[in-house]
Amino acid sequence: MKKLFLLIIISVGFITCNKKKSFSSKNKIEGTWKMIYAEIVENDSVKLKDLSNTTFIKIINNNHFSFFNQEISGNKNFYSGAGSYTLIGQNYTETLSFTKLETIRNHQFSFNIVFNGDTLIQSGTEKVKAAGINRYIVEKYLKIN
Repeated sequence: MKKLFLLIIISVGFITCNKKKSFSSKNKIEGTWKMIYAEIVENDSVKLKDLSNTTFIKIINNNHFSFFNQEISGNKNFYSGAGSYTLIGQNYTETLSFTKLETIRNHQFSFNIVFNGDTLIQSGTEKVKAAGINRYIVEKYLKIN
């Protein structure tokens, strides 16, 4: 009987220790995300990003983000960026600190985010006068880690 009681106590402790923590809204955004859809509305046209030959990954930790775009074969059109972010409710703001393009370095981009299961949907206006950028984007990411 003592052995059975001890086995139950150990089992409960093991299950309790291995339980996943429930995510707060900020923790829910943390992880590695693969872009599965991207739409750009600029002036009076809508463009869909062709993801058939490229992989776009976004990595988000507790206060920083990074993104990488790489062609599946070859190294043309590689680009990346990184910086810090804030998340208040559904308002997600990236400060792009690391990028090749100086006109957007240290610019803040504000987006609305929505979670739908393991999918992150990010939308908002990107506007940087010095870079000639004024567009509305919708991006969908699948959580891969």
